[in-house]
Amino acid sequence: MKYALLLTQACNLACRYCYIIKHKHSISTENARKAVDFIFSNSQEGEPIDIGYFGGEPLLEFNRLKEITEMIEKHPLFPLREVVLQVITNGTIFSDEMAGYLLQHNISLGVSCDGIPAVQDQARIYPDGRPSSSAVEENIRIAIGYFPHIMVNAVYTPSTYKFLPESVEYLYNLGVRKIYINPDFSARWTADDIVQLQDIFNTIARKYIHWHETDDPAFLSLINGKLAVILDGGYKINERCHMGKKEFAIAPNGNIFPCERLVGDGSLHEHCIGNIHEGVDYRKFCTSRHFEKPAHTVCSDCSLRRYCMNWCGCSNFFSTGHYNQAGPFICASEKAAINTALEVFKELETKYGTSTLLKIAGNTCAKEKIPALNDR
Repeated sequence: MKYALLLTQACNLACRYCYIIKHKHSISTENARKAVDFIFSNSQEGEPIDIGYFGGEPLLEFNRLKEITEMIEKHPLFPLREVVLQVITNGTIFSDEMAGYLLQHNISLGVSCDGIPAVQDQARIYPDGRPSSSAVEENIRIAIGYFPHIMVNAVYTPSTYKFLPESVEYLYNLGVRKIYINPDFSARWTADDIVQLQDIFNTIARKYIHWHETDDPAFLSLINGKLAVILDGGYKINERCHMGKKEFAIAPNGNIFPCERLVGDGSLHEHCIGNIHEGVDYRKFCTSRHFEKPAHTVCSDCSLRRYCMNWCGCSNFFSTGHYNQAGPFICASEKAAINTALEVFKELETKYGTSTLLKIAGNTCAKEKIPALNDR
């Protein structure tokens, strides 16, 4: 079970593409305690519990983060469950004290940084318009000293995707070895953008292969994620989106949503499916008008559908207004990512053999599951 716990909806940045509507509300001690009780009572025995501290900017509420962590660790069910904690920050706030506490309590760290300063400062700015790149770069350098496997998430938009190769290289040169890149699905992507995306991904792939050749590889979601899926014969049921069923987001006021991207202002709007006091109304979620029947009709004949993330409900919503209908950009970007991973697979297998690929993907699947490169 995965839970995004929003400590606050306040933020010290004003990112242009942010899906959270900002206000000063932060989670109270009472709501925090009820949220922790909901998380444990709503999770099945033997099932890992993944809790992410989100915002707004969660480190604005660092004392509350510590308070909630202690609630979790003192909960009667904590010793009986596998609990994973993570905090996702915009990277503008960090200190030795924070690092020490996170390490002591096994809380992993994720930072949002879109890449080179020119890209970072285009969308991720302070409310008064000041750039954030210098502060974020400095804090990433500091954080790597504590968290060598720090995860950095970079968002690309129609105005920044052409700089993706430079941004990936920039993060790599900072010492980041776990890089996730994700598009702004709510943006207006043109046909020209879609055409160029494959070339951009191919350029990134050359860098990825070079890192392996120099014996200093990095995890890159664009490639590692797809390689694992390809080697495994496609996404398994438990790897697909379980928004509203096994994935939830809890707003500071206690309202529950199927995904953190759908919290909005945290009020009782159309995506709200319950609250920490009364639980989740699964019927309300399953009968939402944002489900279109039948699902994914345009995908049913695609040879790459097993390897495609057309099941991501929130991404679909921002593209088409429906949880289960993928839009043209998702289709094109997924095809480009899959084709890129297939080409990387082909080259790395030739140079290093299948065993190296399996190690890269963290996978032990049979080679015969891999589709032919011309099966597109």
